Amino acid sequence: MIWLDGRLQDADSARVSVFDHGLTVGDGVFETVKAVHGRPFALTRHLRRLARSALGLGLPEPDQDEVRHACAAVLDAAAVPLGRLRITYTGGVSPLGSDRGEAGPTLVVALGEARRRPDTTAVVTVPWTRNERGALTGLKTTSYAENVVALAHAHRAAASEALFANSTGALCEGTGSNVFVVLDGELYTPPLASGCLAGITRELVLEWSGAREADLPVDVLERAQEVFLTSSLRDVQAVRRVDGRELPEAPGPVTTKAMRTFDERSGADLDP
Repeated sequence: MIWLDGRLQDADSARVSVFDHGLTVGDGVFETVKAVHGRPFALTRHLRRLARSALGLGLPEPDQDEVRHACAAVLDAAAVPLGRLRITYTGGVSPLGSDRGEAGPTLVVALGEARRRPDTTAVVTVPWTRNERGALTGLKTTSYAENVVALAHAHRAAASEALFANSTGALCEGTGSNVFVVLDGELYTPPLASGCLAGITRELVLEWSGAREADLPVDVLERAQEVFLTSSLRDVQAVRRVDGRELPEAPGPVTTKAMRTFDERSGADLDP
């Protein structure tokens, strides 16, 4: 079941207008929330970020009570052990072009079944850069085509994620993940000023694992002792290969500790 237009609808009847601004120009924001046995993880943090992203686009702030109700209704309607709960909030029906209409935003909440990620994965760097000074920097918007292209590039290289540098050559983020590296036993991740998204799992790992933010050149990936990714569906996932470089002991000791800490803390509190 899907929440659309203020009510639950089945997948065959749920339809968004072809004039919705989220479709025509990518004018929308979204959140992907992990759902465990019908309960969302870190929903409060996700809704705060949804509001920040909406306001950053100039959209009205979503009604958090409505979004929570929609999430609960969708989760109650389809019990899955591990799910991907997708909240999409767009500029709504609008004229063709960049100007918004007067119909108001569209809210869609949908659920898809997910599988637990492998403990390790491979990543590649890509030749395209993130713009750390763009109008959409730091916002989780539906303008995702750049990520689609980069992820397809990664898949052709037998990798599950693509990593970007920003326009200054600093390490930034993946298409749908944040990246952490271990140097001389210390754990680091790029700062938000690099242009990366303020990932919810990134935020929790910073709070729970003693990691530090630091400006890092992208070639740090060539010498880091350990590398791992974070995202809502990956949690903490060790990287065993970066481009052609193998990290044979993945997950290493720092990554293993971060994985264990995240599993324990997230299991003890579903809305940290």
